[in-house]
Amino acid sequence: MTYPRVRKAVFPVAGLGTRFLPATKSMAKEMLTVLDRPLIQHAVDEAARAGIEQFIFVNGRGKHAIDDHFDFAFELERTLESRGKAAELGRSREMVPAPGNVISVRQQQPLGLGHAVWCARHAVGDEPFAVFLPDDLVMGSNPCIGQLIALYEQTGGNVVAVQDVPREHTNRYGVLDVGRDDGRVAEVIGLVEKPEPEVAPSTLTIIGRYILLPEIFDHLQNQKPAAGNEIQLTDAMAQMIGQAAFHGLRFTGTRFDCGTKLGFLQANLAYGLRDPDVSVELRAFAKSELQTRG
Repeated sequence: MTYPRVRKAVFPVAGLGTRFLPATKSMAKEMLTVLDRPLIQHAVDEAARAGIEQFIFVNGRGKHAIDDHFDFAFELERTLESRGKAAELGRSREMVPAPGNVISVRQQQPLGLGHAVWCARHAVGDEPFAVFLPDDLVMGSNPCIGQLIALYEQTGGNVVAVQDVPREHTNRYGVLDVGRDDGRVAEVIGLVEKPEPEVAPSTLTIIGRYILLPEIFDHLQNQKPAAGNEIQLTDAMAQMIGQAAFHGLRFTGTRFDCGTKLGFLQANLAYGLRDPDVSVELRAFAKSELQTRG
């Protein structure tokens, strides 16, 4: 069976980034850089590599820098061109999607992830779509969202990226109740948002990559605030179980939780150690620091 192609991705980017204050007092947390690229560009690059064509940013007040980042910067480009900086000019232009392929919608109230996704309903329309949480950076040769799309093309329905976590951490995530499980693909028979470890149905948790059917908008339309007094995407997804196929995929790649200081620093170190321009000196510096402070 052939399923409709996944062409669009939603990026909820309206959060305040309070964990990174004061750095995020006047800038979007998604513009914090891992090596030389903002988090939001890492996410958009992953989407583009997987064949996504349209990028929908659900933003809030003060997030104009994200839209500007994916636009032409004529003054900068003219200066780079006049100075013969072709490589830098190419890097500036490579991040700009085709005209009309970036859509920006506003989430006027901070009512949670489910509400942010619902705000994108008119831009998505009646087709399956991807959701990216840019805080979750996945490093690997095979784009994480591309792996989800490949599974969706086999099974249809909803597909989420999952990983096992220590049981004591289940109250940080949406957790799967699992049916059939071959060690890579798990059938989802239930979802619980941030359960306490003693009642969590498993330790298999959702990270920030989703393929969702458009029917999710019907459930989000009527969703009541729940955990944290927010409209939870997990609760709306749980209502779709039994109505369509639903699977969790243990993806290949390394996930960094860049919504935390530790995860953000780990990501910068990992990408730096793989960058040919800085890896040798960074490795020597890290070794020296460890020896000095160990």
